[in-house]
Amino acid sequence: MHLMARQNYFNAQEIAGKLGISKQTLIRYEKKGVFPESRRNPVNKWREYTETDLGRLQEILGRI
Repeated sequence: MHLMARQNYFNAQEIAGKLGISKQTLIRYEKKGVFPESRRNPVNKWREYTETDLGRLQEILGRI
């Protein structure tokens, strides 16, 4: 039996904190197309981010 590792997700507040920006800025950048659209939790529709997403967003912020 092959068990898949569960992916860890961060919410918008956690990712914003790791990026050093506010949650509102994170959402604004997403709406303006600066950041790619985030994954949404299928149950509560909250934004979810992975470690890979964090790295990608850090790269984008480095270019702004």
